[in-house]
Amino acid sequence: MEKDGYRWWMKRFQKMAEYFDAYRIDHLLGFFRIWEIPMHAVHGLLGQFVPSLPMSKEEIESFGLTFREEYLRPYIHNYFLEQVFGPHTDFVKQTFIEPTDTEGIYRLKPEFDTQRKVEAYFAEKEDADSKWVRDGLYALISNVLFIPDNKESGKYHPRISVQHDYIYRSLNEQEKDNFNKLYDHYYYQRHNDFWYHQAMKKLPQLTQSTRMLVCGEDLGMIPDCVAWVMNELRILSLEIQRMPKDPSNEFGIPSEYPYRSVCTISTHDMSTLRGWWEEDYQQTQRFYNSMLRHYGTAPTVATPELCEEVVRNHLNSNSMLCILALQDWLSIDAKWRNPDVKEERINVPSNPRNYWRYRMHLTLEQLLKADNLNVKIRKLVTEAGRNTDK
Repeated sequence: MEKDGYRWWMKRFQKMAEYFDAYRIDHLLGFFRIWEIPMHAVHGLLGQFVPSLPMSKEEIESFGLTFREEYLRPYIHNYFLEQVFGPHTDFVKQTFIEPTDTEGIYRLKPEFDTQRKVEAYFAEKEDADSKWVRDGLYALISNVLFIPDNKESGKYHPRISVQHDYIYRSLNEQEKDNFNKLYDHYYYQRHNDFWYHQAMKKLPQLTQSTRMLVCGEDLGMIPDCVAWVMNELRILSLEIQRMPKDPSNEFGIPSEYPYRSVCTISTHDMSTLRGWWEEDYQQTQRFYNSMLRHYGTAPTVATPELCEEVVRNHLNSNSMLCILALQDWLSIDAKWRNPDVKEERINVPSNPRNYWRYRMHLTLEQLLKADNLNVKIRKLVTEAGRNTDK
């Protein structure tokens, strides 16, 4: 596509501009880099960014962390095997792993040393115990501190989210501190200029091919260069209260969102407001007290009154646009909200069998006759000053 100046994309946008005034780029970070998972892996933890700048042994050691070949191999120690496999620990020791010359340390047998090999072994086994052992073996295989680069020999990437694994816990405090500095540098600083130029090879031609307003889904691990590009190209950010951009805040503050943004309560890949309310009661309690500023104990379910309050806060945000999912609009009315909150979810990205299954439980004819709901929505929009219908 780069060879002809992304002509296909530009023609597509120009045709879209005949019908639309704005569009959203899903997963904007894909224009900076993508996450590549090797064929031998089942889970994404063993992946690496492409393109990226892997680290040499010398660079790793410049952070005060002595490089060891053991960091590239699954760390399997006797002390945690029972925590992972429970009553199946002896079966795992007999079948899948073998002891090394170091007391208490095991290695995977060659026939089970990749996640794909393990997957093949358990292909026809659907019972709960088999899944327990299979998933535990997957976890063992990804229990590495560094991953070799798939192109450059002698170059490595710190394994993503490894701070939650046993190999990280096996480090002493000084090693953990040094690794964390290396990790933060790699994922949030090292690639800023490099990824900035990657994005600027493509995005300007696309965003400037029409007069349509552009919103980017800038969620996830966001390096600083993403904001640089979005500001330069006037791309609106996406603001979600439960995924604040400032890591020091547990929740976003709608009144402090940048004007050049779109705010919403939930996306297609997340639970709805009602679903989120029931996921983590302690978090809900903090939100109830700190964000909604209510005293006392939070209700266990999101009542229509609470949902209306959250909707109102978003409509009154500083964002240029407030775009809410239908489910979150319906949540403000007890008569028209879905009786089953679980049926509101659109997609669960981690579950390959739960994709885009949502179906509206009402007909359009019913919605047209929902006078109380429609009047309430119209009033909320008008009071927030977002009604442009004169």
